[in-house]
Amino acid sequence: MDKKEISGRKLLGIAGMGWMFDAMDVGMLSFIIAALKVEWNLTPGQMGWIGSINSIGMAVGALLFGVMADRIGRKNVFIITLLLFSIGSGASAFTSTLTVFLIFRFLIGMGLGGELPVASTLVSESVPPEKRGRIVVLLESFWAGGWLIAALISYFVIPKFGWQTALIISAIPALYALYLRIGLPDSPRFSAIKEKISVFQSLSKLWSKEHGRQTAMLWVLWFCVVFSYYGMFLWLPSVMVMKGFSLIKSFEYVLIMTLAQLPGYFTAAWFIEKFGRKFVLVVYLFGTAASAYFFGTAESTALLMTSGILLSFFNLGAWGGLYAYTPEQYPTIIRGTGAGMAASFGRIGGVLGPLLVGYLVAQKMSIQSIFTIFCISIIIGALTVLFFGKETKNKELV
Repeated sequence: MDKKEISGRKLLGIAGMGWMFDAMDVGMLSFIIAALKVEWNLTPGQMGWIGSINSIGMAVGALLFGVMADRIGRKNVFIITLLLFSIGSGASAFTSTLTVFLIFRFLIGMGLGGELPVASTLVSESVPPEKRGRIVVLLESFWAGGWLIAALISYFVIPKFGWQTALIISAIPALYALYLRIGLPDSPRFSAIKEKISVFQSLSKLWSKEHGRQTAMLWVLWFCVVFSYYGMFLWLPSVMVMKGFSLIKSFEYVLIMTLAQLPGYFTAAWFIEKFGRKFVLVVYLFGTAASAYFFGTAESTALLMTSGILLSFFNLGAWGGLYAYTPEQYPTIIRGTGAGMAASFGRIGGVLGPLLVGYLVAQKMSIQSIFTIFCISIIIGALTVLFFGKETKNKELV
């Protein structure tokens, strides 16, 4: 095994652990929202705002830290963002009002939003082209591990010890972030750049004739994927309760659905180097759309569980493809800004998705109709990449 492969695996492990802690926080939030509804007597609108304020923070973080990554390096931003959301998560355990909780969720969201595109950019720039897609999808697979830990903590800890204990457990990554400072190299491509360009020049390049088409395609794709993901998954335990299951039972079923994320990632990781990025994105997004439709219309427990498992499988496989595909659209000098801006625009969808569900539930709209909206959104994303996306398999980054 050569040194390059060892360092690639080490980087995957380091970045992946950060990704896993991110997912643990986001995953627990869906369970915490369901618990807070009972403890703080929240309305559907207030529940929607918890998810949305998190996404507002993610939009700001992706934009701010994406630009910073092109200025001060991928490694430094990776550590700053990991610290920000870890400390914020621990501090939010000590809040007793919704307002203060929302402020912390905004700060946590900033850290999350900045870390994800920067970590995928760092890994993309540090591994050989023929392995790049697979490695980035495997990086995304740590997200499933984080969700799984979140589901286990939520199932065993929240009912017995309360949501505050769960949040304190999620603050542990702050210590790990400090450890990351030792020996983690920055992206070799970033380190090789002698001259940095201004923020205004970076933004101009994104919408230049050379990159404008990719930018527009990515923004639509990100919006559709994030809008549907956060609209569906942040409400998943609550939707299960609305369909007649107890809070504990809904946690149990969501835990089972979460397990399906892992084969979703692993199959996507295999397909992405064999058939290309566009194939994975289009097939897995259409699979997500069909699963969302059947989940919304399911009346029996068997159909609900089957469609929920398929929803997790296809949706998270598509996310892996999205994170592999995005950094490959731009040259190194604007890659952090390009990936961050696309993710930031997508997070607007993450704001609107949970809010829309809260509003529509309050208006007594059926779960079937709500999930049909998300189904249509995902189809739009799939068609956008099918007709306007360029294949980047084995493309040498410049």
